[in-house]
Amino acid sequence: MTIPRILSALAALALLAGCASKVDAPIQYDLGLLPSAAASAAPALSAISVADVNTPAWLDNNMMFFRLAYANEQQPRPYASSRWTMPPAQLFQQRLKARMAQAGGAVLAMSDAALNVPLLRIDMDDFTQTFDTPSHSVALLQVRASLFNGRVLLAQKSFSSRAETPSADAAGAARAFVSANDAVIGDMMAWLATVAPKR
Repeated sequence: MTIPRILSALAALALLAGCASKVDAPIQYDLGLLPSAAASAAPALSAISVADVNTPAWLDNNMMFFRLAYANEQQPRPYASSRWTMPPAQLFQQRLKARMAQAGGAVLAMSDAALNVPLLRIDMDDFTQTFDTPSHSVALLQVRASLFNGRVLLAQKSFSSRAETPSADAAGAARAFVSANDAVIGDMMAWLATVAPKR
């Protein structure tokens, strides 16, 4: 093979490698923009410190998980070519803080919390897309919220939401999780307005 042909072959291989790397790069999703303040009307809250959301070890990454309830619902499976931009716990926490601030509340990190400011701890139990048939799925979000004043537990409640996916794939799951997260956050804020100490 002549040198020009060798160079042409190498250039073709480099082009193919570049195309392959683009195809193999995972598609990333987040929860999108916040709904408008009018659309997400919520009661204003007193100052609250929000701790980092706890999550099971298998959810502590940016993989998008699904379950096949019709095959083996005890086996969470990750999508091969789709990812969240950050772990689900961080997506939820970021959205919660933004919604609380949007409603006029003062949101503090644990490290910045002043004395006598209630502390909200959240445990995330599930954040998966569940298929009941190969062509139908729902986004399932389950969390437990605990409100503390110092070491005293003031209130505790579980929240969950199921949102149908517009398509039975990762893109559909991402859209449905926007609705599921906003529904849980709306319920949680309404609950906090009734149990958080008034200042």
